[in-house]
Amino acid sequence: MDADIIPLGERALSSILDHVLAVGDEAETSYLEIKRSLDLTSTEGVAKVAKFLLGAANRRPQDAARYFKGYAVLVIGAQKDRAQGVPRGVEAHELEDRLRPYLGAQFPAFEFGRIGVDEGREVLFLIAQPPQDGQPIFPCHKSFQGAKRQDNVDDGAIYVRGASNTRRARAEEVLALVQRARGGGKSPIDLDVEILGTISRVERVNEVLERLYEFEEEEFSKPREPAEDISPSALLVPTVFGRTQPPSPEERARRLEAWRGEKPAHIEQGREHFLGVALPGVGIRVVSRDRFVAKPHLIVTFHDCESFDYRLADDADYSKVVEPIVRRQDPYGIGFDPSDLQIATRGYPVGWSNHGNNVEVTLTPESFRPNAPWTSDQDDYVLLARDPQADVVSVTWVLTEDGNDAVTRGELKVSTGDLTDAADLLKTAFFKDV
Repeated sequence: MDADIIPLGERALSSILDHVLAVGDEAETSYLEIKRSLDLTSTEGVAKVAKFLLGAANRRPQDAARYFKGYAVLVIGAQKDRAQGVPRGVEAHELEDRLRPYLGAQFPAFEFGRIGVDEGREVLFLIAQPPQDGQPIFPCHKSFQGAKRQDNVDDGAIYVRGASNTRRARAEEVLALVQRARGGGKSPIDLDVEILGTISRVERVNEVLERLYEFEEEEFSKPREPAEDISPSALLVPTVFGRTQPPSPEERARRLEAWRGEKPAHIEQGREHFLGVALPGVGIRVVSRDRFVAKPHLIVTFHDCESFDYRLADDADYSKVVEPIVRRQDPYGIGFDPSDLQIATRGYPVGWSNHGNNVEVTLTPESFRPNAPWTSDQDDYVLLARDPQADVVSVTWVLTEDGNDAVTRGELKVSTGDLTDAADLLKTAFFKDV
């Protein structure tokens, strides 16, 4: 069972039910309770539900947020290998009326779900809302004495969820709830941020690209007899059933002039492809020390750097580094190379962009779990120091957390990689077999 889901909707409830059927009572945790059968028209049944809801409401937000996004679920009418259900006909508003004497008028609302078993029976789900900082303690408002001592509830008692049951709160748990009521239940965040991979340094990038474009023009402009027009540019004349006739001098001049006009844009695009293929990717590892962080938003800024989309070595294409004066056209009319299509995956927790002279990488995972490293992939982007002579890059970060007004900041110094010449890098990435 995926404990990171929000336990609302038929699909989520079906997943929970499948888990209960698979393991039975062993499924019970601080956020999940199971009742094989319960009469919700009886005082005893209503008192048991009230006890669960009180315990779920008296949880600490940072603890509850680790599972089910803070929700807690009571499953009624299921056990291992069997979903016997309870009689159909229980209505949420009627159950709320029966629960109110135990919960009080200010108690948070709860969700109600059901999955049919047959025409006359169904499995019920009562879903408690996530607790919030600033909420008061929720005591029991009415007593009930059941046949078993563990079923009793007492007027004025405070109940909390244990590892797999609901029980009276201990002294330190009451104090923690007092702190929650004051709105200060979250401790400060202690975050370790580590940069994985290499921030590259490359010299003569623009110089090498300019020289390559000059060479492309020189080769195109060399005089040739028509039968000898076999330059790389000439070979790129579009054809399907064989080579076409070489272009006329006027056509060649027109194509060269158009190519020169777009040269600055082509060089910029070629630079992005070149460095995206040739440089190693960078990732970030984050560890929250002894603290659960719910829905973090972490912005890591690499100062005096620039970023490029990471590309696989197999994507290396020299014609994307140096735009040919005459480019081969796709005979099938697709019009683009799929490797150039950057698809943004919905919900992907890593974003990156250039801002002025800096690079901002934004991390938005579901959570940072205590002392458990969270690591981004190293095939998203590459980083280049703007100053090839800089052996250290300054990195700062800012963290905010869902439901917490506090802002946590940090900084670190990261050593750059060895200085590389652009010509050597180009040869290694695009002409390694030459």
